[in-house]
Amino acid sequence: MLDYMIYILAFAVGSILGLVYSYKQHGEPFVAVTEFNMVMAVVSIFGWCLAFCSGNVILSAIGFLLGGFVMGERPGYGRKETAVGLIFAIGLFVLLKLTV
Repeated sequence: MLDYMIYILAFAVGSILGLVYSYKQHGEPFVAVTEFNMVMAVVSIFGWCLAFCSGNVILSAIGFLLGGFVMGERPGYGRKETAVGLIFAIGLFVLLKLTV
């Protein structure tokens, strides 16, 4: 039960940090950025893979923190990168479970 509380807390902290980072990066009230951010995609892939596939409480919490960081950016930012990270991590999870 305590594991889930750590995961939720790490995800919430990551979301807040992502929102603060995003507002520092873009101070304008509304910006429509449609380009794919490769750095955030790598952070998302790494974070969600750690969260789903590590099997360790600390590494999973770090993964949820990184996943929340990308997911918690300003509205309209990070949605494509989060989707790519989740698809990659779920695919890796399924491959790992099929091989065991």
